[in-house]
Parts: sequence; structure tokens; C-alpha cells
Amino acid sequence: MESLERRLGYAFHDRSLLSEALNHSSYANEHRGGLSSNERLEFLGDSVLGFVSAEFLFKRYGELPEGDLTRMRAALVCEQSLYGVAKELGLGGYLKLGRGEEAGGGRERQSILADAMEAVLAAVYLDGGIEAARELIERVLLRQAPTAEERRDYKTTLQEVTQRRSGQVLTYHMVDQRGPDHNKTFLFEVRLNGTAIGRGEGHSKKEAEQAAAKAALSDMPA
Repeated sequence: MESLERRLGYAFHDRSLLSEALNHSSYANEHRGGLSSNERLEFLGDSVLGFVSAEFLFKRYGELPEGDLTRMRAALVCEQSLYGVAKELGLGGYLKLGRGEEAGGGRERQSILADAMEAVLAAVYLDGGIEAARELIERVLLRQAPTAEERRDYKTTLQEVTQRRSGQVLTYHMVDQRGPDHNKTFLFEVRLNGTAIGRGEGHSKKEAEQAAAKAALSDMPA
């Protein structure tokens, strides 16, 4: 428990909450006699995460309409994002799984890790209140929210700049990718009429394309 608490950056007053958050249903089913799975905590964690992320985005992006906020929240708190955070924390190593789930590679399964992450967030909320949950969620998940600068559409701007002359064709090409599946880094190159004018990298292809366009714009004469 202490090892996981250090990784979370939060010390529980009631460690039984954290212990329950790590109980997969397969483990609870094999150890009957009042042992609870983490499914109820997962249910609560989903709501806590939804509230905290909605409040965070509402305050940070006062200019955005509801639709944009909804899409941004969905991207930040999706299963893939929760899985990535769980992997960073090494949460799989602390899970309690049934024998079949253990043998089937459950410690690495995206859905199991994402659900457990939500359960852990609920455990923090029940133990330390909304402020403790907010601090953890903002630190491990919402740090990925783009700043106003990062939200600029450099691809559109570059397209507008190059189209001032006729016959200008912009294309984007992936030149490299590295890292594990849950945390890949992509390197893209933007070319003008076949000539490279900028390179950039990011954790998604879209992000890397934007970085390449930004680099190209920064190298253009004012």
C-alpha cells in the first residue's frame, strides 16, 4: 500500500478503500465471504472524474462552447487516457485478480486498468474529499489539457499563408514513430510542393502535424 501511495502522491487515512479499489471482480468471486470488488468504486469514480474534469475545462476555457468542452473532456478522460495513467503508475502490479484473469494477462488489459484507475480516484475522494480527488485528477490526467497556445490551428494558418500564391501544395508525411503502444511519439514532416519546410512531433498524429506546421510557420519570413 505504501508503495502505491507514494506513486499516487496521496496517503490514505483508511487503506481499506484503496484495497477495495484494487479488487477485480474475478478476485472477489473467488474469495467469497464479504469481499467486495472495485465495481462500485469504479461507478463513483466515473462521476467524480466527470465533475472534476468538467469544472476544470469550464474554468480554463471560458471562450469555448459546450460542444467543444464536451469533446475535449471525452478525449482527456477516455479509457485510453485512464489506461495510460494506470500504466505510468504501475497500477497493474497492485491489482488483485482471479486465477483465470491473471493467466489471461489481465494486468495489462486496457479495460481492467482503466476501470481500476477510476476506482482508485473514487477511493481518494471517499478518503480525502473532493479537493484530494481534484488534486490527483488534475495532476495525472488533466495536465494533458492543451493551453490556448497549443489549441491554435497551425495547419489552417499554414494553409492560408501558402495559398496566397497559386500552385502551392501542402502535404504531411509521417517519418518516424517510437515508444510503446500506449505512449507513442510520432514525427511528421510538412512539405510544400514536395520540399520539406517543417518537422514536429507529438503523442498523436494530429498533434505531430500541428507541430510540423508550427515549425514551418516559425521559419517563414515575417
